[in-house]
Amino acid sequence: MSVQIKKGSLGEILSACNIITEADITAALEVQARTGARLGEALIGLGIVTQEDIDWALSNQLDLPYIRLKADMIDPDAVRLVPAATARKFNLIPLIKAGKELSIAISDPLNKAAITTVEQLSGCQINVSVALIREIREMIDICYGSGGQEQLGFDSSAFSEKVLEAINSDLSGGKLVEYLLIFILQNRLSSLSLQPMGDIITISGKRGGVSRPVATLAGTYYPDVTLRIRKSINSIGSGQANSGGLLTFSYRSHPITFQVVTMSGYGGDYITIRPHVSATVPNRLTDLHLPSRQESDFIRLSRSQQGITFFASRNTQERDRFIDLMLDEIDTSGKTVIILGEGPGKTNRRFPRILLPKDATERAATIMAALDHAPDILVIEDATEGMPFTAACRAAMRGKVVLAGIEIRGTRNVLRQLLLYQQQNYFLPFFVNGLVSFKGIQLLCPECRTTYVPPPEELAAMNLAAPPAVFFRTTGCDACGHSGFSSRKFLTDVVVFSDEFLRIFEQASDVAALENYLTLIGYQGLAEEGLRLLLAGDVSPEEYITSVVL
Repeated sequence: MSVQIKKGSLGEILSACNIITEADITAALEVQARTGARLGEALIGLGIVTQEDIDWALSNQLDLPYIRLKADMIDPDAVRLVPAATARKFNLIPLIKAGKELSIAISDPLNKAAITTVEQLSGCQINVSVALIREIREMIDICYGSGGQEQLGFDSSAFSEKVLEAINSDLSGGKLVEYLLIFILQNRLSSLSLQPMGDIITISGKRGGVSRPVATLAGTYYPDVTLRIRKSINSIGSGQANSGGLLTFSYRSHPITFQVVTMSGYGGDYITIRPHVSATVPNRLTDLHLPSRQESDFIRLSRSQQGITFFASRNTQERDRFIDLMLDEIDTSGKTVIILGEGPGKTNRRFPRILLPKDATERAATIMAALDHAPDILVIEDATEGMPFTAACRAAMRGKVVLAGIEIRGTRNVLRQLLLYQQQNYFLPFFVNGLVSFKGIQLLCPECRTTYVPPPEELAAMNLAAPPAVFFRTTGCDACGHSGFSSRKFLTDVVVFSDEFLRIFEQASDVAALENYLTLIGYQGLAEEGLRLLLAGDVSPEEYITSVVL
């Protein structure tokens, strides 16, 4: 086959058995590159193979027996060596004990923790066979019983035995969600994520920009847990693989709001939960309270008669609102304005709106088709990818004023991406007017703000030339609803592509040259504003690292 496959790999075995073709592998590798999924997961997701095909191939790859389980294959004496909780946690079933050897069937033969645990419990050397997870679970119910012994499969050293028992006894996942929300509040996490990893769900918490494992959850009841979370944020029946919403939780008799975002993945939903502090982009530019130079540059960009201005943020809704702020500053009288996308253009003035497809190729075609209608101003909700980006720049080259959103976080990352696109001949920089980049940052509640000594790793991450005498963090109080934050504001960069900046841009090989130029001309953007807030004690070190440094 012309597609390169490692010798002895899953792809080679499936190919040698005529289960998949070269075209199948090519398609799976594209999914793998895009999503980070394993090859087997990508093949299943595409409907090319079944899990049974994968299990059989994996057993061959590891030179392990692949068996179809039946009740008469299982020795009760072997079952007694392994507790039911362990069997359910690791999706395995003991088969037979012979001398000092114990044979087991397991769904994931690469799970070293499972094999080590069974070795320690049984005192035996473990021989492994591969079996279907549904057959293993069926045998577990037959051999151990399914009544009150069923467990959710949650395991963590961060929770007491009593809490673990309460969580695992509630198969609906209600107690799990409740205790995870409390854990976020008590440990002041910026976010907590449930990450599917095959049959095991890894739960990680992030604080100070650093993510650490908190717990694991067996995949058995994970669909029930995710269904419960989706219902709580009203995303059931939305038809969207990726969705989000707000979840309200009562903590110490006070309602606390969390933001929940979900993304469909292999093995279940990838879910991230973070404390929510409401913030809306104001309806007027002056209400942003930008430094005078940035507000002046923003207005200067709105006076452009042609060319493209980029609006950069990972938050689509906030990005759309920033586009609207500029649209309000533009004199649109006597001009044709076309909005491509659902989000932007929701101002006091009404403009025609066109559906912007999700597929990058179709999106680029839509942008070019809009030019046939001779717009003076073209607003594009998302022009991040190469083809839509090029189409947006071509519209600017044809004398249009283009306001384009790009899903990139941070000015440095935007400039780096623009340099890359220039090197790939995707656009000519002298048609760029400038960019508006912004990040949200949460301000500490003044009522429960307390002094704090950051650990060495946080100090290193902040990389401050002159650290303040004292840092602050919060514990949460009635005034802030136990969130620890009073409000959220936007740190904003407005970079005008002047003639001199364009000259530097065309000659630059990396983003450092652009940053050096901005420093030389005295530009102060969101990094300086974030630092001012840190030095004033208005934000915590963790928030500064998350919102400014990273």
